[in-house]
Amino acid sequence: MSVDPSRIRNFCIIAHIDHGKSTLADRLLEYTDTVGQKDMQAQVLDDMDLERERGITIKSHAIQMNFHHEGTDYVLNLIDTPGHVDFSYEVSRSIAACEGALLIVDAAQGIQAQTISNLYMAIDNNLEIIPVINKIDLDSANPEEVEDQIVDLLGCDHTDIIRASGKTGQGIPEILEAIVNRVPAPVADKDAPLQALIFDSVFNPFRGIIAYFKIVNGTLRHGDLVKFVATGKEYHADEIGVLKLQMSPRQELSAGNVGYIISGIKTSREVRVGDTITHVERPCARAIEGFEEVKPMVFAGVYPIDPEDFENLRASLEKLQLNDASLTFQPESSMALGFGFRCGFLGLLHMEIVQERLSREFNMDVITTVPNVSYNVYDKRGTKTEVHNPSGLPDPTLIERIEEPYIRASVITAAEYIGPIMTLCLGKRGELVKQEYISGNRMEMIFDMPLGEIVIDFYDKLKSISKGYASFDYHLHDFRPSKLVKLDILLNGESVDALSTLTHADNALSFGRRMCEKLKELIPRQQFDIAIQAAIGAKIIARETVKAVRKDVTAKCYGGDISRKRKLLEKQKQGKKRMKQIGSVEVPQKAFLAVLKLD
Repeated sequence: MSVDPSRIRNFCIIAHIDHGKSTLADRLLEYTDTVGQKDMQAQVLDDMDLERERGITIKSHAIQMNFHHEGTDYVLNLIDTPGHVDFSYEVSRSIAACEGALLIVDAAQGIQAQTISNLYMAIDNNLEIIPVINKIDLDSANPEEVEDQIVDLLGCDHTDIIRASGKTGQGIPEILEAIVNRVPAPVADKDAPLQALIFDSVFNPFRGIIAYFKIVNGTLRHGDLVKFVATGKEYHADEIGVLKLQMSPRQELSAGNVGYIISGIKTSREVRVGDTITHVERPCARAIEGFEEVKPMVFAGVYPIDPEDFENLRASLEKLQLNDASLTFQPESSMALGFGFRCGFLGLLHMEIVQERLSREFNMDVITTVPNVSYNVYDKRGTKTEVHNPSGLPDPTLIERIEEPYIRASVITAAEYIGPIMTLCLGKRGELVKQEYISGNRMEMIFDMPLGEIVIDFYDKLKSISKGYASFDYHLHDFRPSKLVKLDILLNGESVDALSTLTHADNALSFGRRMCEKLKELIPRQQFDIAIQAAIGAKIIARETVKAVRKDVTAKCYGGDISRKRKLLEKQKQGKKRMKQIGSVEVPQKAFLAVLKLD
C-alpha cells in the first residue's frame, strides 16, 4: 500500500555535539511505539560500537515512525545527524532528504558554533525550522536566556519554541504535533517518471550494497528494472522497503517516502551517494541536483603494516567509503613504508574514527603518516600544481611561490576565556576579523587562520584552555601566499619521507628540534650510533644522537700495558663502523603517532 504524500513528514535533527539529539530521538521512537520496550536502549539509533563508547553520532540514521494525530495517521521519517564539525557532510546529505528540521539547543550551554553552521545549512535548503530547548530538567538550565538567544538568531516568536527534556520525556507530544502541523508535506507527483535521490549506502556481506533513497517523484515497485543515472548501470529492484529499526520490506513505495533498495550490487564503485535512481523504460528528464562534492581538509598516508595486505586495505577502504562518502583515497608509495593510500579526511576526529573503524570492522592494522593539507605551488613559468605531500614538492630553485589554504573560523565562548583563546589563535598565525557579543556573556570571534596550523592539535588545546566551553566551526575561505619550507628528518643521512612535513619558516627551527628530541626517546638503541637530524634543503638545523649499545671489551685486561686495551677498543671501533654501513634503522609505529602530539 502506498501512502498519500500529504501524510508524510520528512525531518532531521540538527544540533551542536552533545546537546542531546540521540536521547531526544529515543523518546520520539518510544512515544510513537516504533521501538518496543525489549529493543529499547540508550541512543538506540547509534548502532556502531564506536558511537556508543564515545557518546557521539558518526553516521546519520534514518528511521520511520507512525503517528496518529486528530484522526489521521501520519508517516514521519526521522534522520538523526552527527553534531561534530568533522561530520558536517553527513548533515548536508540528511538535510537534502528532508523538508523540516528540529533545531535542538542545550538549556545549560546555549547556542554554539556548530548549531549556527548547521542552521544556516538548513535555511539554505529552505527547511522549516522547529526550535527546541532540550535538557530543561537540569539544575544549571537557563531556558529564558537561551530562548532569547534563539529568538535573536531565528527571528521567531517565543511561542514557537518548544521546551523539552530527552531524559524525562517532557515536551515530546508537543514536538510531534509541531512536526505534523509545521513541517510541509513533500511536494511530489507519484504519477511522474521515477526520480529518487540516494543519500546513503551500506555494505552487507550477504546481500551486497544497500542504498538508502528518498523518492522525489514517481513510484517504485518490487521487481522494477531501474537505472542509476551517474553510473548508467541497470538493476532489478530485488527488495525495496522502509527503514524501521530493522529493514521492513514493502511491495511499492511512492513519492515523498524514504526507503532502501537491494539489487545485488557487489562492487562499491557502482553506487554513488547523491546519484539519482530512475526507471529504464520511462526515465526522468534530468537527474536531481545532488549535494556539492566533499572537500577533504586534512590529508594523511595510510599504509598497511604488512605490505602483503595492500589489496585488502584497498577493499576495506572501498567498503568504508560506501558508508562514509566524505572519505577520499588514491594509491601512493613511500620509500620507508612501501605501498599505501593517500586519504583525504574532513578533520582529525574523522581521521581517528576511520583508523579505528578499519581496525575494528576489517581487522586492518595501519600506519598513518603526519597529517597535512594541500598547497598550491606555482613555478617560475606560472604553472600551478596541487601538492598534498611534502615529497611531491618540486625543486626549491624552481618554485616561485607556495599558497596555503586559509579557513574562516568561528569561535563562540564565554567572555572570561577570550584572552587565552586570542593568544592561541594569534600564535597559530591567525588574524582576528571581528568579535561581537551574541548575548549576555557569550562572545563570537571570527578568525582567518592557516588550515595547516589547526590540523594537528589546535582543537584539543582550544578545549583545554576554555575548560570545554568554547565551540569551534570553520569552512575553507581562500588560498594565500606563504613562506613555507619542507622540513626533512634524516636518520644516519637517509631521509624518512613519512616524517617530512611542510611548515612555516618561522616555526621550522623549534619544530625540527622538538621532532629530533622526541625521536631520540622513541628509536631503540642499536649496535651503532644513530644520528637524527632535521634539515631544510641541505642545511641541518637540529641534531640528536642515539648512543650505541656497547660491550665492555676491555674487561679481560687487568694490569699490563695500556696498548693492549687500545688494540681491543680499536678493533671494536672498526666493527661498529662496518655495522653502521650495513645496519638499517627501523622507525617504530609510535614515532609516527608521537609527532602528532609533540607538546
